[in-house]
Amino acid sequence: MSKPSAPSNLKGPTDPHPECDRCERLRAFVVSWRDPEPTWHNQPVRTFGDPEAQLLIVGLAPGLKGANRTGRPFTGDYAGDLLYETLGKYGFTDGQYDRRPDDGLQLKGAAITNAVRCVPPQNKPTGAEIANCRPFLSATIAAYQDLKCILALGRIAHESVLRALSLRLKEYPFTHGGLHDLPDGPILADSYHCSRYNTNTGRLTPEMFDQVFAGIASVLNNGSE
Repeated sequence: MSKPSAPSNLKGPTDPHPECDRCERLRAFVVSWRDPEPTWHNQPVRTFGDPEAQLLIVGLAPGLKGANRTGRPFTGDYAGDLLYETLGKYGFTDGQYDRRPDDGLQLKGAAITNAVRCVPPQNKPTGAEIANCRPFLSATIAAYQDLKCILALGRIAHESVLRALSLRLKEYPFTHGGLHDLPDGPILADSYHCSRYNTNTGRLTPEMFDQVFAGIASVLNNGSE
């Protein structure tokens, strides 16, 4: 089985310990699934991708029957279908995504993580839980030394990235399709989250998501010139 990978060139962990207990509620929820679903991952979900990534994608949190089940970000649910299909279209994948962590898929020039690494009840982490997990996001961002762009999927991911970088929220408002020049850092790109709810309601269409990646591709191509 292929394992998620992340840079190791940083002092301090970029991912939580498998038995992380920073958040009592999240810890209890994850552990509660171990008996009924012993084959599931049921641990904090590590960052997945290319250690030399230029693009870091930040989601909200693992899905119960997605990453919490499979152990790989955005793997096993609809959000992953759209995300990995779009990543493939823009040349960020090697191999075929098949909703399972042993499908052989590798990322090229990209990595995927979450603002909160443990699955929250009803997919709704509290503010304190987001803050508890933010040191791992800060460490992850700092570890990718070739990073040129961060894609935040949803407002919570957007705000967590800004806080991880000690930037003021009001100076970089979330807007779908927005590109923010961050001081001494990568471009921050925004998109509505590629969840089934957003796509079913028309808040986000595949075409809209494609346009976000077209903007990101322009950023990365300009940076390589």
